[in-house]
Amino acid sequence: MKTGIVGVGNMGRPIAEHLSESGMALTLWNRSPEKAQGVAGATVVSTPQVVAQECDVIISVLANDEAIAAVYYGDGGLLKADLTGRVIVELATTSPATAQSLEAAVIARGGLFLECPVSGNVVPARSGQLMGLAGGSTAAFDAARPVLAQITRRLEHLGPVGSGSAMKLAVNLPLMVYWSALGEALGIAMAQGVDPGRALDILGDSSGAIGAAKKRIPPIHEMIRTGDPGTVSFTLTNAIKDMRLMTDVAQSVGHPHAVITSVLAKAEAAASGGWDTYDNSLAGLFGLVNKGEKA
Repeated sequence: MKTGIVGVGNMGRPIAEHLSESGMALTLWNRSPEKAQGVAGATVVSTPQVVAQECDVIISVLANDEAIAAVYYGDGGLLKADLTGRVIVELATTSPATAQSLEAAVIARGGLFLECPVSGNVVPARSGQLMGLAGGSTAAFDAARPVLAQITRRLEHLGPVGSGSAMKLAVNLPLMVYWSALGEALGIAMAQGVDPGRALDILGDSSGAIGAAKKRIPPIHEMIRTGDPGTVSFTLTNAIKDMRLMTDVAQSVGHPHAVITSVLAKAEAAASGGWDTYDNSLAGLFGLVNKGEKA
């Protein structure tokens, strides 16, 4: 089975490296080709179309809908290839409607399409421990499963295309809310003179903490202590993109979305304040900590 990856960036690169170490010979494309170089046993090609022409399973790992449109529909895009006998798997977080449009376009070119947004960051991507949330036909899922099984610790086939996108947005929503709530909780403690490091330690050890809190609390404390935002796992810009998708989907079906709308407004204010490239886990600190300054 010949496997290709389109988009060898923040997530695509560690996925490619893991698959390479698992013994897969890969065909890679990236908008900046130098970023795709150096993966053992991989061949870097000039366009997404070439990846689609040469591979049976094409994994697309793209940042947003603009990148998706260019890579699928643009000159040298995936949809310029004859996709008969091939399956394209989109790992990006997008809307159910976008995923459904991609499925129709891929089928029109003779191929199969599976959405499989993944939950997890660079570390689980590198070790093959992502959670895969797949939506698509049984035929598409079966065709992609041997490759997806290599990069996931849990792989769920949730139903038709659209179900995977909806589930990924549902997974991300409480996470976005938590980071915003954590900052407000910290502010209450700090207002009464509680040391922020001690307060964060208690909050991280409390019943309200999420699984990701323990790893992210030390850099949150460092931001408060020194003003250094530290390394980035998932940018605030990308988090805002996801939150806008959440509100759009909720509005389209008439479901409540007041909580995420409030969190989105806070995140947008932080981004406008120059925090757009910071890790999204810092968003709750906006207003407590000025950019580049100690609390």
